[in-house]
Amino acid sequence: MDTVIEQIKSTLSENPVVIFMKGTPDFPQCGFSMRTCEALKACDIEFSFVDVIAQPEVRENLPKFSDWPTFPQVFVNGELIGGCDIAIDLFEKGELQKITKEAVSNN
Repeated sequence: MDTVIEQIKSTLSENPVVIFMKGTPDFPQCGFSMRTCEALKACDIEFSFVDVIAQPEVRENLPKFSDWPTFPQVFVNGELIGGCDIAIDLFEKGELQKITKEAVSNN
C-alpha cells in the first residue's frame, strides 16, 4: 500500500490539477467522470488524469488517502476539491475556473 500512496503523492506533487476518474477524458467510463472532465475542459487549462479502472490499486487506496469514498476525485495543488457535484457547483459559480487557472499559472 505504501508504494501506491507514494505514487498518488507523486502524481499530486507533479501536477497542479489532477482528476482521478473512471476511464480517460476522451473515453470516460461513467457519467460522473464525464461531467467532471467536461467542467475541467471548459476551464481551458491543462490537467492530468489517472484512470482508476486501469489502476485498481489506486482505486482501492485513494479513498483511504483522500478520505473521499467515490470517484471522480479532483485535486488542485495537492488538495482534494471534491467529486462531481462539488466540481460542477464550483464551475457554475466560476470558482473552478479561477482556482485551476491560478494553480496552473503558479507552476
